[in-house]
Amino acid sequence: MSRIIARVNPVIFKTQAIHVKASPEVLCYTPVGNPLGFAEMQDLRQPVSVDDPESFELTVANMGVSVDLSLTWQERDFRVLIRQDRTEQEDNVLKLISGYVPAHELRVPLLTVMTEIAEELLLESNRGWLQGRYMETWLPTPYSASLPLSKRHSYQLTSHHAAAHPVLCRELHLIERPRAYVHLPTNSLQLVYSMQLQLPDNCPGLTMLHADEHMDTEKNQLLVEMNYQRPEIFLAEMRDGAATGKLFSLEQGELVPRRPKNIWLSEALAPQTGWVIEEPRSKWPEGLTRL
Repeated sequence: MSRIIARVNPVIFKTQAIHVKASPEVLCYTPVGNPLGFAEMQDLRQPVSVDDPESFELTVANMGVSVDLSLTWQERDFRVLIRQDRTEQEDNVLKLISGYVPAHELRVPLLTVMTEIAEELLLESNRGWLQGRYMETWLPTPYSASLPLSKRHSYQLTSHHAAAHPVLCRELHLIERPRAYVHLPTNSLQLVYSMQLQLPDNCPGLTMLHADEHMDTEKNQLLVEMNYQRPEIFLAEMRDGAATGKLFSLEQGELVPRRPKNIWLSEALAPQTGWVIEEPRSKWPEGLTRL
């Protein structure tokens, strides 16, 4: 049974189109044009093409961010994935924690990453809900009114891998060195941040859950729900850099095997050529080896 953990008034989302200039050595992006609402942005997310995937210049509809989140638990390695039913694509995918970058964070997209992790990744212990911390910065606590925080435990995030080629916003280097790609089918620039999730020691009863949003049109409210019976957040086991094909949920400190049917991986795990990804999705579990 699902539980509503927040009722919020829908925020008017605004972003900007992104001018991208890519060379074999570096990708530079610049927010351009007037602010775009969500519907205006979606109208621009039409398929595009480039002649050379390593060197091109174009303006894309928006920027998105994802988090390649690694976890070592009980001496086993995992990647954190979210299940998503995509109505438009008519498929069911496992994706990275991700979100659209609003206009005021386009120059510092790491802020969007922190918000998305805080909103999508829920960790419950016997002593309350865990707040996250990246380096020395505490993450937001959007559901603290209904999910009391643990006073003793928290989880830690650290940067994991840096991409081989730098990404710049105008002349400013993104020091976390995310992987960047232009997704041609959706005409968007995507940044993938690699991070390590460290769970606290001596923290009994850990359960990992996902918060999902949907619109209550009658009350014009955005409802945020979680569901203990359908966690919708999974740990994909990795061994020596390769996926084993096994999925688990974390419930009361135990790894519970899960077997979703007819699943794919999202496009962030599809083959990348230069700065470009052309596929709408990736095969399970092969795509995990590309992270």
